[in-house]
Amino acid sequence: MSEFYKNGLNFECQRCSFCCGHSPGFVYLSKRDLLTLCKFFRLSVVEFVEKNCRWVDYYEGKTVLSLKEKKNYDCWLWENGCSAYEARPVQCSTYPFWSWMISDQKTWNECARDCPGMNKGKKWSYEEIIEQKKLYDENHPPVYIEEFDELCKEEIL
Repeated sequence: MSEFYKNGLNFECQRCSFCCGHSPGFVYLSKRDLLTLCKFFRLSVVEFVEKNCRWVDYYEGKTVLSLKEKKNYDCWLWENGCSAYEARPVQCSTYPFWSWMISDQKTWNECARDCPGMNKGKKWSYEEIIEQKKLYDENHPPVYIEEFDELCKEEIL
């Protein structure tokens, strides 16, 4: 095991909301994320997407689903805490144990300059970190615009 986090990493959210806003960004929604949020808010897929989402450019010329942001760039779910905490997208629930963020010590420490919860608080074990990374990696891809009609049809059935 050569990962720099073999002895674990410390992270505890400080509720600063830096990862939830302050600058433009994207919370990409997988099918799982979308359906979980629809159920949580008791909205159909169409209603939820029309009210709370936007279509954004993605890799390889694709267009994918992302949550909307407020004018100050905060996620629309942010209200001094996540208003859908129990149903929040996997991208949010696995932060900061994303594959690219834990790829090496240098990247982790660079990210920690923006996140006051990294390297503080709870000690996450190697196994917990790997589980979070796996959840993050398996939650892709986001919903492509080409899949949206089919997703709406599935909901009706």
